[in-house]
Amino acid sequence: MSFIEPAAAGESDPQVAAMYADERASWGYLPNYAELFSHEPAVMAAWRQLVGSVRGNLDRRRFELVTLAAAQARGSSYCSLAHGKFLADLFHSPDEVAGLAGAADEPVPASEVDLALMELARHVAQDPSTVDRSEVRRLQDLGLDDREIFLVVAAVAARCFFATVLDGLGAEPDEQLAALPQPMQAALTVGRPVAASPSGAAAADA
Repeated sequence: MSFIEPAAAGESDPQVAAMYADERASWGYLPNYAELFSHEPAVMAAWRQLVGSVRGNLDRRRFELVTLAAAQARGSSYCSLAHGKFLADLFHSPDEVAGLAGAADEPVPASEVDLALMELARHVAQDPSTVDRSEVRRLQDLGLDDREIFLVVAAVAARCFFATVLDGLGAEPDEQLAALPQPMQAALTVGRPVAASPSGAAAADA
């Protein structure tokens, strides 16, 4: 399910076992990306702390919107599908999520603020050195304070790290994400296709 094998010690390593247990508790199965981090579980722990500190201080819907926009801009199906699922679970219908992801002829339940946030997120994810002051001022004029804007950009930066690790090592989106309804699933698949079958570790857990 990726270009590298999981760490040889596997779940005999207490740190790997603890990480896998946390991931199973979150998802109900072992996601494919977890095997990548078996080589250095401390990196996963640091990632969880980073993204948790950003998400916990940002409006959750806004966090998911900017994360989705960043994932799509980076061509990360894994992150796009996962966070599109969160949007559908927590805030929107599948058709609305498809619209947010760019599907034609689907509703786009986005305010001017939402659209500005997603536009900035895409720009930061693609080419941050060309972001200019007017883009930040636009969000300020729409009512966001500097702390919120910082957290939005931090959420994008955190997503770029995670998406880069997953896609750079060939992690395929989990087979379970193929259960997402259409046209939402198609709109969210912007890079690697969903895995044809779960990894060995995930299959054993299913």
